[in-house]
Amino acid sequence: MRLIALLLLVMPGAADARRQGDPVIAIVGATVIDGTGREPAVETVLIRGGRIAAVGPNLEVPAGARVLSGEGHALLPGLFDLHTHLPYATAAGVVGDWPRNLKAYLYCGVTSVVDFGTYPETFEPMRRLVGTGVIDGPRLSLAARMTTPGGHGAEGGRGDFFSLEVSTPREARAAVRRVLPYRPDVIKVFTDGWRYGAAPDMSSMNEETLSALVDEAHRHGLEVLTHTVTLEKAKIAARAGVDVIAHGVGNAPADDELVELMRAKGMTYAPTLAVYEPRGRDILSPLLAAVLDPAARDAIQPPLVPPDGAPAQAAAPGGPRSARWRHLNDNTAALRRGGVRFGVGTDAGVTGTHHGWATLRELRLLVAGGLTPIEAITAATGNSARALKVADERGTIAPGKLADLVLVEGEPHRRIGDVEHVRRVFLGGQEIDRERLAREISSTAVTPLPARRVRELVDDFESRDGRSSVNSLWVNGTESGHDHSRAVFGRTPRAPGDHALSVMARMAERETPFARVSVPLSPGAVEPADASGFRGVIFDARGEGDYRLIVPTRGTRIAAYYQAPFTVGPRWQRVKVAFSALRRDDAKGPVPWTGTDLLMLTFEVSRPPGALGWLEIDNVRFY
Repeated sequence: MRLIALLLLVMPGAADARRQGDPVIAIVGATVIDGTGREPAVETVLIRGGRIAAVGPNLEVPAGARVLSGEGHALLPGLFDLHTHLPYATAAGVVGDWPRNLKAYLYCGVTSVVDFGTYPETFEPMRRLVGTGVIDGPRLSLAARMTTPGGHGAEGGRGDFFSLEVSTPREARAAVRRVLPYRPDVIKVFTDGWRYGAAPDMSSMNEETLSALVDEAHRHGLEVLTHTVTLEKAKIAARAGVDVIAHGVGNAPADDELVELMRAKGMTYAPTLAVYEPRGRDILSPLLAAVLDPAARDAIQPPLVPPDGAPAQAAAPGGPRSARWRHLNDNTAALRRGGVRFGVGTDAGVTGTHHGWATLRELRLLVAGGLTPIEAITAATGNSARALKVADERGTIAPGKLADLVLVEGEPHRRIGDVEHVRRVFLGGQEIDRERLAREISSTAVTPLPARRVRELVDDFESRDGRSSVNSLWVNGTESGHDHSRAVFGRTPRAPGDHALSVMARMAERETPFARVSVPLSPGAVEPADASGFRGVIFDARGEGDYRLIVPTRGTRIAAYYQAPFTVGPRWQRVKVAFSALRRDDAKGPVPWTGTDLLMLTFEVSRPPGALGWLEIDNVRFY
């Protein structure tokens, strides 16, 4: 009778609870899987002030506590995903909506994510929008990206500050120091250029450069997580002392040398099986249906159909993909037998690797690969927290830890598939409204963000630090692919005491090559800009032929943007582009201009393959 009374008691604000400070939440009767790897036990967990106050089998529940029944459920620490790409949509042709993607993680009980898909200019606004509650999201660790010239990570067409390119120890140390003012949480390094036998390999990072990079990062308290996919490069990464190999070894069997190196260095292995799994389209579960971006779902043809529930075990016979999948699974089992510590990452954001859902899918794949359910859950909780050096704060269920918790129905410690039956999620002791998140995720509109009012002056290029008059860093870009166009841009003198921006580009040997230089209208183009009080854009320019002004906006779910052509010659002239002249089409025809959600102003140089192109611009303003 006493237990029944406790389970029915919901009396926040009672006198006893007030005397002890913050109201208490008591989760009673759940099987606690604490993230340390120990055997689960039925216990009571008390939460107060955002932290776990006590854990035990016979705890007295304070009067006035909010009591939640955990009978028939398991209580887990909030899950980690060590490898995500938050800005990416998981279907081709769809523009990513990172606030929506963050909600998908929370809905699935993933309370800590490491993002590899942004660049340093985005860190401050993303942290601020999540930290102030404008956006609901898990705890973020944001990565500065580094690679080699011609390496993976540099082929996305996103400019030379998106992934810093290094090839010597001196460059590596300088690159780490260059990103320190942005306060990255971790460093992501693309060390391995193997393209899985399906495409020509890219360049890889030599051991001396990687060792210097790791040493410099560790000197500044930053963990290093890598894109490493081959046995040889995994050994280099281990000898260099990286913290996490954030992909699986897929080209050969893991040997004793690799096992001993990883164990000696205390490394974490996060094989991202979810991105490599050769699954079909038979994966639509209730959980995935709740978190799949509608635009991504519409783009997947044929439609997803209900699953049989079992993860794929093999690709179609033959071919590099089949061999890679076999090595990934065999190496999961071998490294587990060798005592290597596992973490959980997914590469979510890559096509078909859906945000939030993929983290839970990864647990199922780890178990299929040889881990026990308890080991897989520990990989996603305590082990991943250790890898990020945040285990003192989160990752396990223990007194004093942050109350990031997930209540799931069933017995995931016996049947790992039960981990998808998420019923409650707590972040810092606050229960997440999952029904509201589901409604917002299912919206067909882009997640709204507050817009900044723009000023008349965008940039006159008189700043010496490469930043515009709206305090954003100019960025360059090209078409994607390893054989992309090459561009150099910078501030040059126009006259004594007067400067302009100069762009010089060599076009790639491919169809319709281009190079672009852009001024984000807020740092990193995270927050939209409201230019509805103006009628257009005006700027000085000189060049040689035809160019385009491109204006990306936030309020669209397809990969399209407003644009207008302009033509200039070698003499400086004033160019005026009215907003009414900008045009954007989608499948349904022209899209009306509102001017309330601009992201950046982009100037494009496009010339025949192999040709040189150039453009100079100055005094960019709204009018």
